Amino acid sequence: MENFLYKQPVPIDFGAGKIKQLPKILKQMNLNRGILISAPSMVRLGIAEEIKKQSEGRIVAIFSDIRPNPTVKNTDNCAQMIRENKCEFAVALGGGSIMDCAKVACYVAGTENKTADYLSKNIPVTGSSIPLIAIPTTSGTASEITTVSVLTDEDRDVKAPLASDLFYPVYALVDPELTLSCPPYVTAASGLDVLAHSLEAFYGKKHQPLTDLPAERAASLVFKHLLTAYHEPDNIEARAKMSEASVTAGMAFNLTQTAAAHACSYPLTQDFHIPHGEACAFTLPSFWKINSKGPEVERLEAFSQRLGFEDAEELANQIDAMKKEMGLRLTLNDVGVNTEQDLDQLVEGSFSPNMYNNPVEMTKESLKEMYSALKGIKTL
Repeated sequence: MENFLYKQPVPIDFGAGKIKQLPKILKQMNLNRGILISAPSMVRLGIAEEIKKQSEGRIVAIFSDIRPNPTVKNTDNCAQMIRENKCEFAVALGGGSIMDCAKVACYVAGTENKTADYLSKNIPVTGSSIPLIAIPTTSGTASEITTVSVLTDEDRDVKAPLASDLFYPVYALVDPELTLSCPPYVTAASGLDVLAHSLEAFYGKKHQPLTDLPAERAASLVFKHLLTAYHEPDNIEARAKMSEASVTAGMAFNLTQTAAAHACSYPLTQDFHIPHGEACAFTLPSFWKINSKGPEVERLEAFSQRLGFEDAEELANQIDAMKKEMGLRLTLNDVGVNTEQDLDQLVEGSFSPNMYNNPVEMTKESLKEMYSALKGIKTL
């Protein structure tokens, strides 16, 4: 008989136009002096300033100096602004990078330490964090309801996840209208990140019945709606379904953690500069095929069939077909892995802890063989 624990402590307030409720929510939660942590584009477009104005004086500062792959320095600078302005809460408005920076900054601001000390595990994450309201502008990371943040320490040349229950936002405001401005590439890459979250949550070693359900729902929504959202960016129905897919996948992988495709994404992003969602999607079909021949074969075949595919192989091939249709990279040469040395570097960098959450054990030899097959992938 199975034993499992399911928890999701973040309230999810979902719907078109929900951003308008923010001033009311701040008032109801009695949050009076805060910071808006947002993307440079949100500042440039005047959206950040508008949200600050609508907060009726409750938001007193804006921080936006955050890279697409946030660094520990970005997080430390954000934490310093929180301290300087004596902020008692934060609002994060943006994609996964903004959320990842904000979640950790809200914690680090209450300490005298540097983010790098926590990322390197020199110091445990203990104590408390200021409340964070998370408002995603992409359909991808589900960082608004998870404990994990992925940060880069350039001094140590490391990109790694940092997780703690103290990083949970206190409220997730998911407004699909905010994703209407996503450029096609961001729609594609973030949408495939959702698919990686859902498929990895389903086959990961830590899966359980109450994570299998949202994982399958999220994957089904991506296969049905991602291409429409990509080709028809103003289609609010497709955008809403992708926003639902993103947060639903988060309800699964927050507890299961990610697996091999995410492990392989870290060197692809750090060493070969492939953005996170596309980097996850790069190996996702390969791992679905590998895992569907392993101990989870019956579950993965049944899952694939419930989603309308003939078998696991067809599901994996559909991911590659979607990638091709949306102009994403399919081969090692496409991602800049051109030499044997590049390939060895990629293999070496792929063994972060989530690789060991994969149901089929991967060795350097089997991983190199998998990558090598991507040299001559058939264009579908």
